[in-house]
Amino acid sequence: MTTAAALPAAEATLAEQARSVLARAVSLTVTTNGLRYDLVGLHSVDSRGQVRLRLPADSLPAAHVTCAPRGALAALVEFTDIAPVSVRDRVRARVTLSGWLTRSGAAAATADDLEVRLDTARVTLATRETAASVGLDELVLAEPDPLAVDEGSLLTHLADAHQDSITRLARLVDPWLLRGAVRVLPLALDRHGITLRCEYPRNQRDLRLPFPTPVREAPRVAEQLQLLLTEAPAYPMR
Repeated sequence: MTTAAALPAAEATLAEQARSVLARAVSLTVTTNGLRYDLVGLHSVDSRGQVRLRLPADSLPAAHVTCAPRGALAALVEFTDIAPVSVRDRVRARVTLSGWLTRSGAAAATADDLEVRLDTARVTLATRETAASVGLDELVLAEPDPLAVDEGSLLTHLADAHQDSITRLARLVDPWLLRGAVRVLPLALDRHGITLRCEYPRNQRDLRLPFPTPVREAPRVAEQLQLLLTEAPAYPMR
């Protein structure tokens, strides 16, 4: 039987992981002058990883940018990557960008919003396994995972409609890892494979299952999952 440990372990670089978090995030937290603000659906990330924010014109951050010396306001912008499936400890990663907010041009401002760009000076990525700085050049050159935007819908579909497949995929790991498990759910998905969250009464463990071949587009995920399922035993683990 093929086990998770026996499969090849290709992984995204730290810069690619950070770009994937930026690509799929719908909200962020911006900190200026010691105050934190949550923004939902008010940002964009371009092909080079530069972040632009639309600040409500009547908000304190907009006022701080407008009044900032030399038009640049020091800021921290934090993206929190949340698992789309309801597992324990849903925070998968955090990407923090530090730098300066500056107005991106009078033409971008409206009566309701002030558009600003973040001139990034430092990037950090924190996951359950590591916390590390990401080089700015690496971030600019990296591309987000091709499944980053579709990951949420793919994982929720698996959890809602194909729990039997998740159960079979779990049988690819060493049997002792499943002893005492109360449930197994899909936690993450990228071009290199799928990660399952195995929950026990008092803790949890993440099980990584690399795909036989990296996936370049969302419609090919089902094919790679089916290849993994052909390796899974049909009988339940005891």
